Amino acid sequence: MSTIKQYIGRFAPSPSGPLHFGSLVAALGSYLQAKAKQGTWLVRMEDLDPPREMPGAADDILRTLEAYGLEWDGGIMYQSQRHDAYQAQIESWLDHQQAYYCQCTRKQIKQAGGYYPGTCRDKQLDSAGNAIRLKVDAPVLAFDDLLHGHISIPAPLAEEDFIIRRRDGLFAYNLAVVLDDIEQGITEVVRGADLIEPTGRQIGLYRLLGQPEVNYLHLPLAVTENGNKLSKQNHAPAIDKADPRPALIEAIRFLGMQPPVDLASSSTRDILLWGIAHWQLSNLPQTTAITLAPSHPSHG
Repeated sequence: MSTIKQYIGRFAPSPSGPLHFGSLVAALGSYLQAKAKQGTWLVRMEDLDPPREMPGAADDILRTLEAYGLEWDGGIMYQSQRHDAYQAQIESWLDHQQAYYCQCTRKQIKQAGGYYPGTCRDKQLDSAGNAIRLKVDAPVLAFDDLLHGHISIPAPLAEEDFIIRRRDGLFAYNLAVVLDDIEQGITEVVRGADLIEPTGRQIGLYRLLGQPEVNYLHLPLAVTENGNKLSKQNHAPAIDKADPRPALIEAIRFLGMQPPVDLASSSTRDILLWGIAHWQLSNLPQTTAITLAPSHPSHG
């Protein structure tokens, strides 16, 4: 008898500031998708980059989720407590010559055309002040997104050996997020469309690790009037914890649903129950085809 795998989703904010409306859209979309599938919804704190973190932000994020009725299942995973697991995997790849040390700077890579050309692959450098790159021998040139459809990845981006540990010793996002999703048994990743670009690399890591791949759903991004993504870096205002209902209703509308007027005076629990009952991917705003262009250079 075949068994259907239990749905496990997650919301994984970085504690670089309070939750803003764009964060709420990502949290709510991942929550509704999980609950509509009678699944589990986890929260992971991606506290991987201490210089960018704001003191107290992690706790503030959790209190905000509670105020909005977004109750997570199980305990919270903190990436800051997962360094041993990341390092063990890196050491295994170094031992098997699947990874190597690299001394190239951002400026050098920019001068080489914007993509790292494999300069240090065969130099056998030591660890002193160097980043660590993963050899990409089986590049992922395309993947299917549940909303955006078929996404093609430019070959220079797909084929680039990418960093898994920075020269300052901090672990890279792509490595940590995949190892954590595997550890937590995540079956589908629901997040903002700003994270489409690294998806091919993450799928490649699943394949390299011999793990089942997950589904990906990249939600539409909330943007400012001038078209910039709402983000902590752009000083997006924090959402209101005192009365979460207006922002919750606005986020439901942003995700393509049409709540009745009287829902705005209901409890957060009733608003979320309505959202779960009416959640459909076909309601999400339709977007034009996404093309991944040359972007940020890979550096240490």
